[in-house]
Amino acid sequence: MTPSHGSRGPGGLDPTALDRVLDHLDARRIVDLTRRLVAVQSLPGEEGPGQDVAADLLAGAGMEVERFATPEAELVDHPYYSAEVERGTLDGVIGWLGGDGAGTGLPRPAADALGAVDPAPAGLLIDGHIDVVPLGDPARWSVDPWDASVIDGRVTGRGSCDMKGGIAAAIAAVEAIGAAGITLARPLAVSTVVGEEDGGSGTLALLERGIRADAVLIPEPTELTVVPTVAGALSWRLHVPGRAAHGCLREEGVSAIEVFRVVQDAVLAFETRRNAAVDDPLFSWLERPFAICGGRLFAGDWASSEADHLVWEGRYGVAPGEDEAVARAAFEQVVAEAAAAHPFLASNPPRVEWWGGQFHAAATDPGTPIVTSARDAVGAELRADAIVRGMPYGCDAGLTAGYAGLPTVVLGPGDIRDAHTADESVAVSELLAAARIDARLILATCGIA
Repeated sequence: MTPSHGSRGPGGLDPTALDRVLDHLDARRIVDLTRRLVAVQSLPGEEGPGQDVAADLLAGAGMEVERFATPEAELVDHPYYSAEVERGTLDGVIGWLGGDGAGTGLPRPAADALGAVDPAPAGLLIDGHIDVVPLGDPARWSVDPWDASVIDGRVTGRGSCDMKGGIAAAIAAVEAIGAAGITLARPLAVSTVVGEEDGGSGTLALLERGIRADAVLIPEPTELTVVPTVAGALSWRLHVPGRAAHGCLREEGVSAIEVFRVVQDAVLAFETRRNAAVDDPLFSWLERPFAICGGRLFAGDWASSEADHLVWEGRYGVAPGEDEAVARAAFEQVVAEAAAAHPFLASNPPRVEWWGGQFHAAATDPGTPIVTSARDAVGAELRADAIVRGMPYGCDAGLTAGYAGLPTVVLGPGDIRDAHTADESVAVSELLAAARIDARLILATCGIA
C-alpha cells in the first residue's frame, strides 16, 4: 500500500495530520448521521429511499458519488447469487475520495478498447449494507424503532447496530478527513448496498460491476474486535410429511408435528457433534460457532385435523474452508438416517430444500496488511491490544473475500447480540471510537498526498 509523505509516527502515519483529523470527529455528528440513516425504513426490497439518503450523505462528505442499478435478472444464475426478496434492480451507491483515480475505480470499456492502462484500484473499500430486518412484534419495542432515540448513552432503533451505525462512523471519518484538509494519495471508496440480509445480492452486483480494491473494510457489529474470518450460513427448509385424519379419529392419521421431533432431535445432536470438533482458535470464544438454528415452524391447515405436513426453516452454520456441497450432504444424511429409523418416515421421507440466503464463509490471512493495519488502528484508539477473532455470522465478507479474493476485515461498532432484536441499539461511545478507528485505517491504507 502507498505510504503517506512527511514525518511518520507509529504505523507510518503523519501524527500531525492524524491529530487534525481526529480533532474534527464529534460524537453528536455521528449520532446525527446514524439517526438520519435509521429514520429511513429500508426493509428488504424497499431500500431505495435509504440509498437516496446514503448518496446525499456521501456527497455531503465531499465524495464523488456514483449510482448504479443492476437488473436482478443478470445475476440470478450466478453461483454466488441468493436472495429471498425480489427487487427487480439492485441499487448501489459508491462514493469516491482522493487519489489521481478518484471516481475511476470501475473499469471503462471504451478506455480499455483503446489500450489505456487500467485505473488503479481503491486503496480501501468500505462496504456497508443499507437494508435492515423487519421489526418483529412492534409491541416489544419501548421506543419508535425509526426515530433512533438516544437513551442511556445508546442510539436505539432498527438498524442502529446492524449496520447503519457503522456506515455513519465511516461517513463521519470521511467528513473529518476533508475538514482537516487532507488529500488521500490513493482512492477511498465507500459503498452502500442492498440485499445483505437475504444473501448479499447488492455486494455481488458491486463486485460484478468491476470495482477493485487493495483491501475491504466491512463495518458490521464486532464490538470493535478485528475479524478476519466469518462463518457461512446456509438457509434450509425441511418438509416433514404426515397423514391427515379427522381430529376425533386422530389415531388413524399421523401427525407431522409429532414425527417431526425425531428429525429435530437428530439435527440438534448433529449440531453438537459438529461444534465439539471445532479447533479453530479464532472461534474458541464461542460455545457453538457454527450453529444450526431452526427459527421458523408451521404445520397443518386445520386445527381439528391431524397435520399432514410440517415445514421447518432455519440456517446452517458452516466453517471457513468447509466444502459447502459436503456440508449440505452431511445435513441431508442426518435427516435421512433419522427418517430411516422411524416406521412412518422410513416410507415417507422428509425432504430438504436449500433456499433463500446462502452466506459463504470467508477468511483473510491474519498477517495480511489490512488485518495488521486494523489491529494497529484499534490498539492505538483503545490503548490496548486489539482482540482478533472469528465471527459466527454470515456477511458480505463471504463475497468480497470468499468470491472476489479481496483481503477483507470486518470491524465495526455494536454487539451482534443487539442486532435483529427489539430495542436494537449501539453505544454512542462505540460509534465515536469506530469513526476514529476508521479514520486511522483510511489514512494508513490510502496514504496522504
